[in-house]
Amino acid sequence: MNTIGADENLVDGTPRLLGDTRVGTLGFGCWRLVGDDVAEATRRIEAALECGMTLIDNADVYGLDWGGKAFGESETLLGKVLAATPNLRHSMVLASKGSIIPGVPYVANAAYLSAAVDASLARLQSGHIDLYQIHRPDMFTHPQETAAALDGLVQAGKIGMVGVSNYTRAQTDALRQFLKAPLVSLQSEYSLSHLDPLRDGTLDDCMRQDTAFLAWSPLGGGALLGSDVSPALSRILDKLAEREATDRAGIALAFVLAHPARPVALLGSQSVARMKAAQKATQLTLTRSDIYALIEAAEGVPLP
Repeated sequence: MNTIGADENLVDGTPRLLGDTRVGTLGFGCWRLVGDDVAEATRRIEAALECGMTLIDNADVYGLDWGGKAFGESETLLGKVLAATPNLRHSMVLASKGSIIPGVPYVANAAYLSAAVDASLARLQSGHIDLYQIHRPDMFTHPQETAAALDGLVQAGKIGMVGVSNYTRAQTDALRQFLKAPLVSLQSEYSLSHLDPLRDGTLDDCMRQDTAFLAWSPLGGGALLGSDVSPALSRILDKLAEREATDRAGIALAFVLAHPARPVALLGSQSVARMKAAQKATQLTLTRSDIYALIEAAEGVPLP
């Protein structure tokens, strides 16, 4: 039996490309960065950057959960951090998103996007946003209108790059059809508890289009670390964690980083200790046998 290549390490811990911009393998998600403690928020952003998490991912709707009290609260807090410590802005790739309006719920027409980007720039206290993504698709705005609005914002220098979040392949293709600017990123949920992008062609399409895949909730919202995981997945997670001298979180992150689409795993933890621990996932070893065993355990059925 030929087993050449079966034992190679699939975990790729090298920097990723977002358009022509290099970013860290892990990114920092700001959905829990809320409140008004600028000093503590600064400490977290500094720690993320020190851990190589150069993509700082925000959204205008962040602030309505995780203890936040207002739409735009996370952007506002990050803006205060950047105003107080301006050098941090030059060390990060600043990303934000828009299109979710609670109660509407989704808008991506030209008038909305123009106003939303201006509002985000004001809250972030920044002259431009490096990556702006449509947070969720507005199925009742023609993609040609959304594309024209995004191209106009790029031409105005308000945003540098364009991406989408939570789009289907067909929705992504439709928007790309009308965009003049490159569509550089797709942000979607991906983890051992949510393998849809592996099966529905999303990751394959990212490789075909050379689009950066940004994986949100790579730890399954923490579910992969708790007792709700199936016994089969628990066993292999713990077995691999013991072998690699890490924990379940490390193995779960390494799994996301192992795909040849070279995803960026976005972490929402606000704990500096957890950021540092997560960084070690880029140095772990998972072979093909490990990866496929994890998938079998996660899906609960044998691979054909």
